Amino acid sequence: MQAPLRRLPNLSALRAFEAAARHQSFARAAAELFVTHSAISHQIKGLENELGVSLFARVGRRVVLTELGSEYAEQINSAFVRIAQATQGLSKDVRERRLVLTTIPSFAARWLAPRIGRFMIAHPELDVELRSSTELVDLDQSEVDVAIRFGTGAYPGLHVENLMHETFFVVCSPSFNGGVQPTTPAELPSFPLLRSDNERWRIWLDAAGLRDAPEPARGPIYEDSSLLLEAAIGGQGIALVRSSLAADPLAAGRLVRLFANIVTPSPWSYFLVSSKAKVQRPAVRAFRDWVLAEAQAFTAGT
Repeated sequence: MQAPLRRLPNLSALRAFEAAARHQSFARAAAELFVTHSAISHQIKGLENELGVSLFARVGRRVVLTELGSEYAEQINSAFVRIAQATQGLSKDVRERRLVLTTIPSFAARWLAPRIGRFMIAHPELDVELRSSTELVDLDQSEVDVAIRFGTGAYPGLHVENLMHETFFVVCSPSFNGGVQPTTPAELPSFPLLRSDNERWRIWLDAAGLRDAPEPARGPIYEDSSLLLEAAIGGQGIALVRSSLAADPLAAGRLVRLFANIVTPSPWSYFLVSSKAKVQRPAVRAFRDWVLAEAQAFTAGT
């Protein structure tokens, strides 16, 4: 018959006793549990009073287990090992179900978030966490499983795959300037041009043959490319945008392309990045296969 759980001794005292019995030392038990020597002594004394038996005998400056203490320590240690194994198994199961992704805010909001629901439907067994940040996380040490980075692909020591290339083109709202839009690239400097640190006009101006036109130096600057896009949708000016971010507003008619024949390849691309250990996880492999297929379909349709 099972002993009633309400008769369990104080669990903190049991931890102190198990550690002291395993180390045969109150001092080493205190160091392991990050408490003081006197705290260990006090907890074990309280446990002995509660049980009505002596668990340790003091021999000079040393403590040794009594016969009853040795028998009790063996059973308590076995119980703690089973608890640790059960916890490890549960934690491993939870970890296997969890998939943590990170990417830059603009790509998360404009490209990945509208599509990630399809992955979740295909993999209901996974708990997906999507984080957006411009910080480069340590994929070996952090809990993040996969990152989608916008850059050159130079990420030493990591598993890196090209997800898709990027292009720049010019857009504005259909209602911008009362619907009167520039008809030639040379007219652009006379219109309000929206700016972002991530979308520099120089590369597009050169491609349009406007090498003498300066980089716009006035007007609002948007740190995040998604905010730049919203400003263009709101009719605040003409924007140079990335194809991955502008595809949905273009399809919905919230933006129109200007000078569609001038498309500038970006010097940066999107890369799927993971640690060499985590990329072997089934959840990571499933996401990899899905997002590469999504990127291929998107590229084929643009």
